Amino acid sequence: MESSKPEHAWLNFHHLRYFQAVAAEGSLRRAAEKLRVSQPSICAQIKLLESSLGEGLFRRQGRSLVLTDFGRIIYTYATDIFALGNELLTAAKRGPAARAMRLQVGIVDSFPKLLSLDILRPVLSHVPPVLLACHEGKLEDLLGQLVAHRLDAVLADEAPPLNSSFKTFTHPLGSSGITFCAAPALARQLKGRFPANLRDAPALLPTHGTALRRDLDQWFRGAKIEPRVVGEFDDAALAKVVATEGAGYLAIPTIVAAEAVEHYGFVTLGRTEECRTHLFIITAERRIEHPALLTLTGEARAQLTQRAQRTKHTSAKPKGVRKQRK
Repeated sequence: MESSKPEHAWLNFHHLRYFQAVAAEGSLRRAAEKLRVSQPSICAQIKLLESSLGEGLFRRQGRSLVLTDFGRIIYTYATDIFALGNELLTAAKRGPAARAMRLQVGIVDSFPKLLSLDILRPVLSHVPPVLLACHEGKLEDLLGQLVAHRLDAVLADEAPPLNSSFKTFTHPLGSSGITFCAAPALARQLKGRFPANLRDAPALLPTHGTALRRDLDQWFRGAKIEPRVVGEFDDAALAKVVATEGAGYLAIPTIVAAEAVEHYGFVTLGRTEECRTHLFIITAERRIEHPALLTLTGEARAQLTQRAQRTKHTSAKPKGVRKQRK
């Protein structure tokens, strides 16, 4: 039997609490004992909740009540809601000086992790203290959380699409050229000067649909190179780990190439400024007012500028570049 869902309804948290108790305890009797109310009262409250939501939450299985698929979804939300409620009460009991300011930051999977650390470091030493929470994911998902005010900002390596349904504001941090790296064993097998040394070489690239992959594909076409893609990754950090096995070469922002070469033992195959990655902080408000976010944004631009200057002043053949075969 289909039930129509009301277009406008207020969530009754009393009903939701009773539902959560029954779902957690697995029976009306145990939930009634825990909440110190009668079973008919709980049953009536849950029916009202089902009516307001428009779908059933439980089904009978023998003498037990089990959650429906929809009920499992609602139980997850209920658990999160009451956990936040407990956190709210705990924060309210503390003195104002003991309450840490919160900063919720979303980080797109492909955003360079070494830059994430640079950008977030000032928040960890912020005065007054800030409780930093980081959430990784895809840009579209993080933008949805941003406009719902579950995040304060998103670190991204691409701006939101022009046709995005989310109203957000993009604050450019800077950009970087691209450096191609590989494990030493693979680098020794490649012949010719850059970029010819990439021909027929196995490539570990970002997934299709990402800004860097689109720019790389355009650069490859211009260089008349057909990449032999053996792996595609949303997570840039995982791609680096795979590359240490010699499975393929990587394209990483030049601004973090020196650290990647040192940390992972890579060899630099070549660099280009014709293909660039762009870095942004995205917010739901045009004007940034969160004190920690203001600090983060200012420090991020300074860090990127300093990194770019250090990269510019390195030698034409930086540490890690192999001797090219004639």
